[in-house]
Amino acid sequence: MSSSQTYPLNPAKPLSSGASGCACCGDSGAKKTEAAESPQSILLRLCLGGGIFALTLLLSRFLPGLPQPAIWGGFLAAHLIAGGPILLRAGKNILRGKVFDENFLMALASVGAWAVGEFSEGVAVMLFYQLGEYFQEKAVDRSRRSIRALTDLRPDEVHILRGGAEISLTPEEAEPGDLFIIRPGERIPLDGIILEGQVQLDAQALTGESLPRSAGPGDEVLSGMISLNGVLKVKALRSYGDSASARILKMVEEAAGRKAKAETFITRFARFYTPAVVILALGIAFLPPLLFGQPLNTWLYRGLIFLVVSCPCALVISIPLTVFAGLGAASRLGILVKGGNYLETLAHSERVVFDKTGTITRGVFEVTRIQTAPGASEEELLSLAASAEKNSRHPLARAITAAFQKTGPQEIAEPEGFEEIRGLGVQARIKGRPVLAGSRKLLEQEGIGGPFFEDDGTAIHLAAGGTYLGCLSCRDMIKPGVAEALRDLEKLGLKESVVLTGDSPSAAGRISRELNLRRVYPSLLPDQKVGILDSLAGEKTGRGALIFAGDGINDAPALARADAGIAMGALGSDAAIEAADVVIMDDNLLRIPQAIRIARKTRRIVTENIILALGVKAVILAMGTLGWVGLWAAIFADVGTALLAIFNALRVTRRQG
Repeated sequence: MSSSQTYPLNPAKPLSSGASGCACCGDSGAKKTEAAESPQSILLRLCLGGGIFALTLLLSRFLPGLPQPAIWGGFLAAHLIAGGPILLRAGKNILRGKVFDENFLMALASVGAWAVGEFSEGVAVMLFYQLGEYFQEKAVDRSRRSIRALTDLRPDEVHILRGGAEISLTPEEAEPGDLFIIRPGERIPLDGIILEGQVQLDAQALTGESLPRSAGPGDEVLSGMISLNGVLKVKALRSYGDSASARILKMVEEAAGRKAKAETFITRFARFYTPAVVILALGIAFLPPLLFGQPLNTWLYRGLIFLVVSCPCALVISIPLTVFAGLGAASRLGILVKGGNYLETLAHSERVVFDKTGTITRGVFEVTRIQTAPGASEEELLSLAASAEKNSRHPLARAITAAFQKTGPQEIAEPEGFEEIRGLGVQARIKGRPVLAGSRKLLEQEGIGGPFFEDDGTAIHLAAGGTYLGCLSCRDMIKPGVAEALRDLEKLGLKESVVLTGDSPSAAGRISRELNLRRVYPSLLPDQKVGILDSLAGEKTGRGALIFAGDGINDAPALARADAGIAMGALGSDAAIEAADVVIMDDNLLRIPQAIRIARKTRRIVTENIILALGVKAVILAMGTLGWVGLWAAIFADVGTALLAIFNALRVTRRQG
């Protein structure tokens, strides 16, 4: 099969080794210097060469008086038309010092057939080899298309409003803060905030969502989305290089360079395999005649059969193609896997650990209950808490300020001396009174006595002037589909799903009961999450893998520590996405079992192809060496096995549930 093709995301930057074609010499990971021949050109040569071959065979059979030079001329013309490029490539590679590749094997086999007088079989080697190349190119194109669609994420221009006029720039020339216009049917070039307009957006290329989403003023839009039915005025939030579509393209491009273990094994295998095959073939061809007086032509013919069958194209092509197809199948669902090695890790998933806020739950809290100590009122508690949390960006702070604003049009008092205490809460001075708002642990370490109220939500305890005033209970609702995702993971045979949270034990207990989880670890700081992962890693068996899913900047260390980290890409922080090995673009946890299914299917097909290729070749090699099959059977075994392996590999691209 051909060794010259790559799988480009864009014309300027081809993908590397993870998707390269056959190279029996072991250079499957190297950049190719020559462009692949188009399937149309191969087909044209096949038709012309095959036609001359068939005509020559018919004439030689039905016109016994035809001069032998005419028959030789017909076969030679067919041979050169069908196999000329292969002979040329073999010659060039020999001059470059790259002798042992599939072009050399096929050239040697076809020329050798001519040398022993098997003219028709010499032509057949080239014809069927080229037929295999043609079908390979057509099959590979199907996998290319699943990834190539991502290049459409990048529009050619952006319509910027500057100085009252509309100008067209490339996305790279636009700057954060620029205002730009999006019209129906146009792809959004930069991440931004909608200022004017109401629209339905197609986000399928980014998130895998099949249904459009509505968006209007104040909503954030991501580059790569398409406006279906309206005009938008958008303010750019970040440059193109930091936009969602640019990050996706970068991740997919890098993914092709990260090989799975099966791919690296095949690369090493091919580097030593072909020279060994050529030496064995020479031994088969010449040792029996030299040592035992056997006919040279007979054993030379068997040596040629050995050469043709032994070409490892089925392995060297199909395994990277299978992994690449798996990456493409995942990307169509909005699951970006950063390399074949991580796809292999997902296939061995044994335990999945989830961050709670923003991953298991929505990350949007609501104040559900206010409990006050004697002498305090709900109004005072809510007012002090809103002031203390006014400058905090924590989701709980936003919930408290939102609850206060619902009570009326009053202003939130500006805090003095505001300080955020990592993982515990805040302290500030409100109208001269020192106020603490946060966990029970914060109040206790500051010497505030109880009794403290408890709740199965997340409790924000409040103290002012050294006196405990009560607590506000906030609840973060579980995302839709989480329970189903956990059931799917259980069906896939994973040992356990675990949740880590900084929430109180009571809030963690509620999550445990609602989702029927055996282990939920509460009251954790970011560094403690890594410690829990270290502990869980010690429980792994065999090749089992520990997976962590999170979304926040504080999850980055845990994402990096896990065997495979999964980040929520729609709402997740840049740090989490950067540290993760897998990014889920729509934050849907059902994508995790889908990703594991794709990974396992990819691994299964890789195994099937290895068994298929080695099994068929071993049988035909033995039969050819014993003289039970001819060169035609060898050709069918080589080309047929490679094509079966390729089409089997492309089963990965079928739509997953």
